[in-house]
Amino acid sequence: MTRIFRGPGAFQFGDLRLPAGSGPHPLAIVIHGGFWRAAYDLEHIGPLCEALAAGGIATWNLEYRRVGNGGGWPVTFEDVAEGAVFVEELAARYPLDVSGVIAIGHSAGGHLALLLGARRLVKGVVSLAGVADLRLAAELRLSNDAVKSFLGEGSYEEASPIEMLPLGVPQRLIHGLADDVTPHEISARYARAAARAGDDVELLSPPDTGHMELIDPLAAVWPAIYRQIEQISAMVRSSSSSVE
Repeated sequence: MTRIFRGPGAFQFGDLRLPAGSGPHPLAIVIHGGFWRAAYDLEHIGPLCEALAAGGIATWNLEYRRVGNGGGWPVTFEDVAEGAVFVEELAARYPLDVSGVIAIGHSAGGHLALLLGARRLVKGVVSLAGVADLRLAAELRLSNDAVKSFLGEGSYEEASPIEMLPLGVPQRLIHGLADDVTPHEISARYARAAARAGDDVELLSPPDTGHMELIDPLAAVWPAIYRQIEQISAMVRSSSSSVE
């Protein structure tokens, strides 16, 4: 693992993990969750990144400013977007195939990953229990009004993925039916809306699966998650090659 700063700020960095071999390796931008709060950093999603790299997919695990350390809307997303653009500089220094970069996000990171898709900064998105509908999450008052704290004076129209459909990139949503942190209905409602809008979207709903299992490579659901990531990565790279 190599920690790389993309700017002078304390949170302007990411952890790059490369698979074995000469490459070029497919790349996934990974965005951690934590309801956009300063208390939760990128370390807890490190095992997922290690597992992906061991399987042949390079990961760029982004850090970003959060509520409590200078973040909130739109600063948090601006940090993530800048980190996504930075992959071109990474590709100049490391053996990476950036023709079909995907974003993987967990919980609040799923929200940010879908926004990268909406801005066409990635070619595909995997949302793991993502907060894809800020309006519904706010109505449910998830995690002590986390959405209100994050959004501030921002609007749902500019910050909520469901309000931006169609995104125009393939999306794979994975959300456990036993999730008691981010209710499954958030992804289910988003998936229905995305399908109606014409997006390429699929929702996998593993039973007896909670919130944190989705980023645990030792969990029973991990093989299914890895297959989804591997398949969408291969699909978008193939599409990019055919267009070229």
